[in-house]
Formats: sequence, structure tokens, C-alpha cells
Amino acid sequence: MQHHRIVDGPKPKHAQLRDILRAVADEAPPGSAIPSERDLATRYRVSRITVRAAIGQLVSEGLLTRAKGRGTFTAKRRMDVQLYLESFTDDMRKRGFTPSSEVLRCAEEPPPVSAASALGLGPGEPACAVVRLRRADGVPLTVERGWYSPRVVPGLPGHDLTGSLYAIIADAYGVQLDHAEQTAWAEGADRATARLLGVREGSPLLVFRRVAGSGGRPVEDMTSWYRGDLYQVTMQLDRTVPDSGPHSAKGGTT
Repeated sequence: MQHHRIVDGPKPKHAQLRDILRAVADEAPPGSAIPSERDLATRYRVSRITVRAAIGQLVSEGLLTRAKGRGTFTAKRRMDVQLYLESFTDDMRKRGFTPSSEVLRCAEEPPPVSAASALGLGPGEPACAVVRLRRADGVPLTVERGWYSPRVVPGLPGHDLTGSLYAIIADAYGVQLDHAEQTAWAEGADRATARLLGVREGSPLLVFRRVAGSGGRPVEDMTSWYRGDLYQVTMQLDRTVPDSGPHSAKGGTT
């Protein structure tokens, strides 16, 4: 760890130490140990309270993580998820990962009322239900549970769904998804989702519900549960005020 001096001045010492440790966390591989609170206090001639405050802020930011009885380590890097309409497969490949998908369920049956309404289906009209576990370099990242309109993509279960669904929809049906409305929220992992993602029950997840379509026709109603320890979301904001309706992010990352 490069040695920097902490000096008396307008910037609090805990903020100076936080900046030093942030630079270390940015440069070190995930899982790297940082010096103990005692060592940091001695090295930078500050109190243990100052060290604890600096580390606590970086833990809350997700840059450092504490392991009881073992020390403090640099955290796993979160993927920076941009909100635009792109397939999970293409997104992972651009990041240099090998994507894979495990189809957990695929069946044609009447969807719940919310999905039927989103897809413009009549009462009792079936849709294609698809549940998949998505991985990157073998690491489980997201569980997707979605519905697809049989009016636009009939016979979808007859295709190999272990790759990009968007590619199948484009190549086999000539349909290019060109718009989507997406809602995001945070949720604790239930037992089934936690088991699939390899995290503890109750672990934080980022959840996206996307309704996507082509040429004004609804095609997909998909909800995706992403591991909160591996993802963060970046949004471009401006001061434009929508004419009406709720604020919603366009596009997404499934």
C-alpha cells in the first residue's frame, strides 16, 4: 500500500484516509486483504475511531467488505448496468464473459392477470412461460421469469432457449424488439431464488420488470432478479419533465 501522509487541515482525517483506501480498493484485485485497523492507525498516525469511520463508509459504498474474525477485504466488483435495450448474452460477451443459460421451465399456459394485461391477451389465453438461470463464466448472476406473447412468437418452446431469446425472436420470427418500459426495485432473495443464485436467503437483489415490444405490439413481460453484490445501475438524468405518467426507465439488461 502506497504511503500517503494525513495532515491537519480543512478536510477531516477520516475523509483523507477514506480517499487513500478507496484508491487501494480500486487498484487491488477483489478479495485482497487490507491492513488491520491497528496497522492503519499506526501507519497514518490517526485514532482507531478515525480508521473505523473511513472503513465503515467504504463498506457502505460496497468497496470493502468485513469478514468476522478474518479482517477487511476489497469487495467483488459490481457490473455497471446501463439501462438500454440489449440481451444478457450480448451484454456479457461485450464485457468479456462467457454467458450461459439454464432453462428451468418452459410451458404454454394462461399467465397471471398482470402479464395478460401487459401482453394484451384475452381471459384464459395462454402465453409462453420461460424461467431461466443466467450465468457468466459459470457464476450465477440472474434468474429470469417471464411471459411471451403467442400472437407474436408462437411455438417459442420449440426453440433452443439456452442462448439469446432476443436473437431467436429476431432470427426465427423476424421481430426486432425496439421499445420497453422497465421498473426497478430492491428485494430480499426468497429461498428458491437464493438457492439458484448461490446467495443466502434475504440477500439483496436488484429486480427489473420489463415489458418490451416491437412496432407497438407487446411481446415480452419479464422480471429479472440480479445479485445485488455484483450489479449496480447507472442512469443518465436531465431536467426534462415528462408530460404525464410515472417515471420509468427505458430498456434494461435481461
